[in-house]
Amino acid sequence: MSQSDLSSDKSDVAENLAEIQRNINAACVAAKRDPAEVTLVCVSKNHEADHVRKALLEGRRVFGENRVQEAAGKWPGLREEFPDIELHLIGPLQTNKLKDAVALFDVIETVDRPKLANALAKHRDKTGECPDLFIQINTGEEEQKAGIAPKDADAFIRMCREELELPIKGLMCIPPVDEEPAPHFALLGKIAQKHGLEIKSMGMSGDYEAAIAIGATHVRVGTAIFGSRGY
Repeated sequence: MSQSDLSSDKSDVAENLAEIQRNINAACVAAKRDPAEVTLVCVSKNHEADHVRKALLEGRRVFGENRVQEAAGKWPGLREEFPDIELHLIGPLQTNKLKDAVALFDVIETVDRPKLANALAKHRDKTGECPDLFIQINTGEEEQKAGIAPKDADAFIRMCREELELPIKGLMCIPPVDEEPAPHFALLGKIAQKHGLEIKSMGMSGDYEAAIAIGATHVRVGTAIFGSRGY
């Protein structure tokens, strides 16, 4: 890739970020919210470190990755350059990857089953280490998708917070791709409010403005920032 291509590519990321921030600001104004209440999680999965660095150079510090192994190959070097990064795991976590995930991530957004919650508590008790945690709610009750069913959410949240004393900070969801997302965002908000959880991670490249209108505190945007995924 030529130097001019690199310059153009960086400009695209910068322009994309600027446009998304304008959209976030406008959505917040329409909802009578403070834009400072909404955190943009830049989803960098399947993008190489050099491409992700362009967003870091624009001042972005909150990023999301789907896979522990990919993050392990990418982020230690970037953290040396930018030590104030906040890295979120937004994909499923298998318990055999838990130790690596805890070492890599500042936030795990996908606590989705009792087995994982218990493993996190056991690791915390052994090492004293546990990142902030969000519980993933499967609002569409899709068989192929991870997450706690809404009907089981109350009991699971109480187990995580009261029995296991895990640092549950919020909830996240991924609505079904073929359904209007707003009812799913509203359902997540209702569950969060019931349990006094302020953080609601909901909304992606195609629907983050709708999510903000319904109370999202974190929106996860990848393709609209970085373009089609690289590898």
